[in-house]
Amino acid sequence: MKAIILFGHGARDSRWREPFDRLATLWRAQHPDTPVELAFLEMMQPSLEEAVTFLAGGGVTQITVVPVFFGQGGHLRNDFPVLLEACKKQLPGVKLSATPAVGEDLAVLQAIVDFGARAL
Repeated sequence: MKAIILFGHGARDSRWREPFDRLATLWRAQHPDTPVELAFLEMMQPSLEEAVTFLAGGGVTQITVVPVFFGQGGHLRNDFPVLLEACKKQLPGVKLSATPAVGEDLAVLQAIVDFGARAL
């Protein structure tokens, strides 16, 4: 079984995660047969390890982590690979992969341009 983890930075203000919760809700509505979980680098729960462990406990064998970051900054270049590798070692029966940051995708950038154009 395949699943997806939407991975964000995290923040002290709990309201910061509201768009992530909406994103997960949209995923569930549009892809009900593919589980989705949120995970955060810091300051919020669950951690990446907790989300991977939860999905694996539910029978998931293949997880794609989608970093919901605007760009490939230091956290994604330095911290994230270490976390992902630790999860791979902890759960060798689960195939883990990751996409680039969502902000690196042309369709995402175009959606932001379209959003700005609608504001005019």
